[in-house]
Amino acid sequence: MKNIRLELQYDGSRYLGWQRLNEKDITIQGKMEDMLSLMSNEKTNVIGCSRTDKGVHAKGYVCNFITNSELSPKEIIDYSNKYLPEDIRVIKASEASERFHARYNAKSKLYRYTIDNNKYADVFSRKYSSHIPESLDIELMKIASKNFIGTHDFEGFTTMKSKKKNCVRTISDIQISQQNNFIFIDYTGDGFLHNMIRIITGTLLRAARKDLSPQEITNILTTKDRSIAGPMVESKGLALIKVSY
Repeated sequence: MKNIRLELQYDGSRYLGWQRLNEKDITIQGKMEDMLSLMSNEKTNVIGCSRTDKGVHAKGYVCNFITNSELSPKEIIDYSNKYLPEDIRVIKASEASERFHARYNAKSKLYRYTIDNNKYADVFSRKYSSHIPESLDIELMKIASKNFIGTHDFEGFTTMKSKKKNCVRTISDIQISQQNNFIFIDYTGDGFLHNMIRIITGTLLRAARKDLSPQEITNILTTKDRSIAGPMVESKGLALIKVSY
């Protein structure tokens, strides 16, 4: 019995996210489990590091599964990439300790949100960025982002309906950069709530348009009032870049 750790890249455009829902829904987990079950001739449960949402991409997604297969890590990579669709690739495989758990052992995650700030949407980036043509004040975005750093209750920045779940998360860093009219917002934290990054990004965009003062973000964190936070931006601009253990 072996515990295999995989690192994946995937284009989430045509998927309903990571988590398997039912047999008919197209999800990353579903594709992985179906392929690995055929490979090992045993029912395989794949544990993912994060429940990425519909349309969200990944460059460094980590998952693991238990198997009796005698295939080597290289053979697992070769088999996976032969039978997976072209928008999912296994880029690394290794045998992990029996206690390794892709989700529970993760210490931090780095997500990137990409904004195409060109006048006209870039054809070759349209599936991986959100096109926002109007002028944005990047410096105001940077000032506003500082309010999110630290440990906070992010109930006002999630679409999660359950009021029983703990909404306290720690964001250790937010970096905002610009290159050739593309804006990149990098979020590093111990975990993120459902749609949390997309709502925070929408709030930062409100600040960039001068519709919201950076100081008002503190009020949203205190009151947990979702109605005064920014709109939820498109999922296609979001990608999981790296998971640290």
